[in-house]
Amino acid sequence: MYPKQFEIIESGGAPAVERWVGGQNRTADGAFRRGEVVRFRVTVPRAMGCGAVVLRLGKDGDDPSDRPLSFVALDGDRDVYAVDLDTARLAPPEGGLFRYEFLFLRGERTLFTNSRNNVDFTLSETNANRFRLLVYRSDFAPPAWFRGGVMYHIFLDRFRRGANTLPHGDGILDPNWETGVPQYAERVGDALANNVFFGGNLQGVYQKLDFLQGLGVTVLYLSPIFESASNHRYDTGDYETVDRLLGGTEAFRELIDAAHARGMYVVLDGVFNHTGDDSRYFNRRGHYPTVGAYQSEASPWAGWYRFRSFPDDYECWWGIEILPRLNHENADCRRYFTGPDGIGARWIRAGADGWRLDVADELSGEFLDEFRASVKSAGAETGRDPLILGEVWENAADKVAYGELRRYLWGGQLDSVMNYPFRNAVLAFLQNGDDAFFRDVLTELYASYPRAVSDSLMNLLGTHDTARVLTVLGDPTEGGDLPNAALAGKKLSPARRAAAKRLLMVGSVLQFTVFGVPSVYYGDEAGVEGYRDPFCRMPYPWGREDRALLAHYRKLGRLRRDYACLQGGGFRFSESPSGTVAYERSAPDGMKKTGFPTPNGGGKRNRLFVAANAAGAAAEIRLPRGKWKPVLSVGRVTVSGNRLVLAPRGCAVLEKQ
Repeated sequence: MYPKQFEIIESGGAPAVERWVGGQNRTADGAFRRGEVVRFRVTVPRAMGCGAVVLRLGKDGDDPSDRPLSFVALDGDRDVYAVDLDTARLAPPEGGLFRYEFLFLRGERTLFTNSRNNVDFTLSETNANRFRLLVYRSDFAPPAWFRGGVMYHIFLDRFRRGANTLPHGDGILDPNWETGVPQYAERVGDALANNVFFGGNLQGVYQKLDFLQGLGVTVLYLSPIFESASNHRYDTGDYETVDRLLGGTEAFRELIDAAHARGMYVVLDGVFNHTGDDSRYFNRRGHYPTVGAYQSEASPWAGWYRFRSFPDDYECWWGIEILPRLNHENADCRRYFTGPDGIGARWIRAGADGWRLDVADELSGEFLDEFRASVKSAGAETGRDPLILGEVWENAADKVAYGELRRYLWGGQLDSVMNYPFRNAVLAFLQNGDDAFFRDVLTELYASYPRAVSDSLMNLLGTHDTARVLTVLGDPTEGGDLPNAALAGKKLSPARRAAAKRLLMVGSVLQFTVFGVPSVYYGDEAGVEGYRDPFCRMPYPWGREDRALLAHYRKLGRLRRDYACLQGGGFRFSESPSGTVAYERSAPDGMKKTGFPTPNGGGKRNRLFVAANAAGAAAEIRLPRGKWKPVLSVGRVTVSGNRLVLAPRGCAVLEKQ
């Protein structure tokens, strides 16, 4: 059964380390609620000649201290040692991150644990990778309504045109929705106006709510909705105004009400690290009647930005001059977003159900602390529990940004994060058959995050910042060094597209069945292709969707709806051959899904077995005991007794009968 927990390095076997809380084996966990007492149970083969076991533990970045384990039992030819760790005494109320390792004392020779994924380890004569232990606030709980759902990521200008309003300012409307190509620069990094719009808007989303509900979508994640000069709107002009091209506040209200009536939720994109230079706050272009920071050092917003030499030399996001960076050390600036009546709270009161925070790494800890407090308070006023989701590309448990260890998941800032490591693991598995990397990435994530965070991870295969997943699977070079002009119209060959489509079906099954919430980037379910930004932002092909892919995603949506074990149940890898992965999802009998109506959310439909084969040959996988029935598959599937045979580049989801 994977994980194996250790590797045998010498005759006589190797030790095992377990983590127990309240009589439950929590070895797969590495994050604990403050107040829980964690018992480390270490079993050592007597043949190792170990005289003592020591826990070396310290706060991340500080010198550790040693705690000897007590001998507690004999287990055949193995000695059992243990030590209890009271997290309430270990960490302050706000939580903390700690590192630890075990030392096995053998006379003059000491062996150290060397952790690979925060669960499995080897032994070495020098200390290397320590285990990670996260203690989070005792009152931390991400919104229950989010887990178990399906998120749909909408890039508004390209999803659907409803009743149209012409762009403001210098905007140009491209009428060619079916075959138009997004505006692009000659070379990557060149300046681009981004002022050509296709006209997708909020009413277009409203008109397609039935379609989205048919996909099983429960959460709409919208790209920025606020007034802006560009088609992507990541250069905000006014945080207090819904862009009139999108339909304005009336269209926003209509969409919110209609979504809520269907039991759906709406999450907004919060771009609070920088504004546009064409904004009421900076006003470099002079389009606003206000006196912006660029126009006068006496502007009420002058302190919101950092000028090296006024007015043309100022801090920008990644040096992009149209994106002046906000100075959150300025209390007025910070409170505009994080205060009790700030932007974060204001739009929750207006009906939004949460925020996805753009470039969360660049928002200070103080900003995130205040933002959470105000947003959660506004949610309490309205009777809702808002979601706060951060854009983080790495493991968020020990993320260091700008020299600072981030406290994202200690319980006082984010509810969860975008799961880019999952995307990396899926691509490595589908493209290279790297099942070990897939297992290690997921094992480490789940052993790093609070369990409720793992249930709420935003599991993605593509976003507006990445090439389309279908394109990546069909062309792993992602276009290489080809210029934008060559990529603008580049498509996969029919053979490559067919192969990529098969892999996408397998990858989406993994996406919908591991811990977390699957996030479908608009059009992936329809077979949209596209290389790097902006070609990953093509208009949705209404009436020209890939019907097989669409049908597949609808099945996945029903799977999420019908099986309680995909909402908050257990997860355990099973042994399987090279080039394959297999795991079980299970939940206690009678467990019901939280937050979304479902006719089949309890009873016997609480155990699934998922297996995927990325190899070019059929693979045989041993099933757990019991009778199993396929409920969803890609490629030919054969079940005979306890044997499951998968077709090359195929997968199956089986239900315990």
